[in-house]
Amino acid sequence: QVHLVESGGGLVQAGGSLRLSCVASGHTFRGVTMAWFRQAPGKEREFVSAINWSGDRTVYTDSVKGRFTISKDNAKNTVYLQMNSLKSEDTAVYYCAVDFPELSGNYYYTSPDAYDYWGQGTQVTVSS
Repeated sequence: QVHLVESGGGLVQAGGSLRLSCVASGHTFRGVTMAWFRQAPGKEREFVSAINWSGDRTVYTDSVKGRFTISKDNAKNTVYLQMNSLKSEDTAVYYCAVDFPELSGNYYYTSPDAYDYWGQGTQVTVSS
């Protein structure tokens, strides 16, 4: 069984930083895409960032470019999201997700439907 566990969320003031971690277990993860989504109260789930297995290709939604950095450590099966210059609009529950290509079909990577497994989420609250 695949498990994804996020950590690192918390309360931070605007302009501050947090680093989220997502530890994956229960499977081999070679060839997968991993991503971060977020969901604010009353809002739909929003794509934030994604990274390929080798870690040499990353993508970000426009609102976080230049502030957030996604990275991974394959030896630890861990994906990170370094969040700098945080804004109140970044407040949300952040979710880690993994896409096994042969399971989810050909959904676009920014769609939640592309991803097969999800973590429980970690709350990020940015005060202003």
